[in-house]
Amino acid sequence: GEPQRQLCTEVPNVLQGLKGFGKATLAMPGVIALGAPAFTLQAKAAAEAAILDQQLEHKADELKGVAMIVLCDDPDFVSAKLNNYLWVTYTRCNPSHDIYGINPFTAHKHWGCEGPLVIDARIKPHHAPPVEKDPAVEKRIDAIFAKGGSLHGVLK
Repeated sequence: GEPQRQLCTEVPNVLQGLKGFGKATLAMPGVIALGAPAFTLQAKAAAEAAILDQQLEHKADELKGVAMIVLCDDPDFVSAKLNNYLWVTYTRCNPSHDIYGINPFTAHKHWGCEGPLVIDARIKPHHAPPVEKDPAVEKRIDAIFAKGGSLHGVLK
């Protein structure tokens, strides 16, 4: 079929300086990573999504090229690489709790939104801490795979 929209290739001005939200970056065409306050409670998250909707519900023309807004802790990280976007968006979101939209509606028992889909992908209190590389461990592993190490040549 015909394209539904021309995806934006830069952050629309309407998404800069939103009250209660931080920096907005382009994760990929049509997808905006929007900095949001740290997640505390689900009820507060729903209220924050409602505040975002109130600020954007009458800006449909300015949001035509935006298919999705990802609420996140670090928009620069989310936008740096596709892998970052995929990891943050789809591992930190519970679809039953963390999906919102601009101008949401329910028709015939089906939820939808007239504006962009909003996914809350902030770190939640129940999430495991991030896995971070330990330089000392990496150095020991590098030695095992280096020439003369027990696993030299095993991985190419």
